[in-house]
Amino acid sequence: MSKKRWFEFLRWVMLMGVMAWTASGVAQEAANRAEPSSPGSVSDSVRELREQVRELQAAVAGMRSDWQRARTETAELRRELDEVRAGVGPRNAVVRDAVAKSETTNSEAAAGSLQSGAPEDQKEGQKKGEHAGSLEEEYQLLSGKVDDQYQTKVESASKYRLRMSGIVLMNLVSNHGVVDSIDLPTLAYARPAGDAGGSFGATLRQSEIGFEAFGPSVAGAKTRADLQLDLGGGFPSVPNGINSGLLRLRTGTMRMDWAHTSVVVGQDGLFFSPNSPTSFASLAVPALSYAGNLWSWVPQIRVEHRVVLGEESSLIFQGGILDPLSGEVPGAGSYRQAGPGESSRQPAYGTRVAWTRNVFGQPLRVGLGGFYSRQDYGFSRTVDAWAGMTDIELPLSHQFSLSGKLYRGKGLGGLYGGIGRSALFSGDPALASTEVRGLNSVGGWAQLKYRPADKLEFNAAFGMDNPYATDLKYFAYAQAYADPTLARNQGSFVNMIYRPRSDLLFSAEYRHLTTYTITNGGNSAGHLNLMMGVLF
Repeated sequence: MSKKRWFEFLRWVMLMGVMAWTASGVAQEAANRAEPSSPGSVSDSVRELREQVRELQAAVAGMRSDWQRARTETAELRRELDEVRAGVGPRNAVVRDAVAKSETTNSEAAAGSLQSGAPEDQKEGQKKGEHAGSLEEEYQLLSGKVDDQYQTKVESASKYRLRMSGIVLMNLVSNHGVVDSIDLPTLAYARPAGDAGGSFGATLRQSEIGFEAFGPSVAGAKTRADLQLDLGGGFPSVPNGINSGLLRLRTGTMRMDWAHTSVVVGQDGLFFSPNSPTSFASLAVPALSYAGNLWSWVPQIRVEHRVVLGEESSLIFQGGILDPLSGEVPGAGSYRQAGPGESSRQPAYGTRVAWTRNVFGQPLRVGLGGFYSRQDYGFSRTVDAWAGMTDIELPLSHQFSLSGKLYRGKGLGGLYGGIGRSALFSGDPALASTEVRGLNSVGGWAQLKYRPADKLEFNAAFGMDNPYATDLKYFAYAQAYADPTLARNQGSFVNMIYRPRSDLLFSAEYRHLTTYTITNGGNSAGHLNLMMGVLF
């Protein structure tokens, strides 16, 4: 046999050996698989597998419960939004809308994640029920989701839900001219000798925090309460006290809401004058204050009734009594003294009716309001304070909208009308011989909003407060608890608000003020404000 044939014979022998060895291995493996396991090992494996399946089912049930709770919260937020669209005025339109948008986005995202994730996790667990390692991974994943959901809750001493919200806001300000407050200017003054003619500063005192508690159902009504605070309560008398703003009460209300009727008790904004211009430069004081924007945070009791006219429109009727404020600065100390409004021994009265209809996906709202209060200045000297007003929100397209307010009234210093004055005096108010004259005024504001995208908006607004010249000139040397020579105040601003995320915003605003007096003509000032805020 030749050497070549010998090598071919060896190669075939080796190949046949490998094939025979492989076949015997496969047969042995099949025989091993065919051998029954011991009863004890089968029972332990089944018991362990069933235990892991039960744990997974319990975790899925917990996730379903959290998902249902998230859906309930989302429904509650939608109901509150429907109330706002129906005409329920927000306490602070700027912050409340921004926070509500953030909360709604987060709640819907959480609900969607749970709704889509839980069934998939359950299916995955059923498919991999034969593998204990995969079940453990799914269980850990579900546990992590439950922990994340739990971290979004705020604990309270009661068993009812508590929600915290607010904004941390930084304002950088630069002024050209002389103003009453460099970070919250409302009036422009004449430049005194030696004054620098401008200023620069920064503040965080417009940051806010709020708490909302959801209570039990009583007599078929859902109950809830809220408390809103900020740091705009003044400054302590310490070095650099301007950086230590004092905590201040803004609003605090308790509500009972039925299907179509609500009762509200507490300190809140003026329900008969609900809207304000959009500005993050003015949160501690609403924009265009003393320039046509009637507002105040007043203790009150009111009733609201909503009438649904159709799928797209509704009416709201509001009426109530309020603390009869007249605008004076309180006396020093912790004891409260009666002002002219409280001395009348009767509350102030307010009412409003508004019609709302959805247009371009936004509410078109027209409201009419009225106000009355009696003021007693002693020695049988009284002033009947009153106001008639209208407010409007008018969508012009999907991107443009117009809003505003007009008023005509008398003795409105407690509502920041009449440039903060309710009455003028011929001399010392403490003397019986001094005459008192209620100050008539007219004013209002208008704002144009442009939203080219959901994250970006531009606003331009103008407002004016104009006391009657006949009242200002009635007394030769009038006195008041504010400057009696102020004849007219005008304010205007343009701003840009950018929200890259629902909980983050950047804004820039320029404001121009012109304040006229009956002696020195007009004084002007400019105000530039750059802002960054985080909502929570």
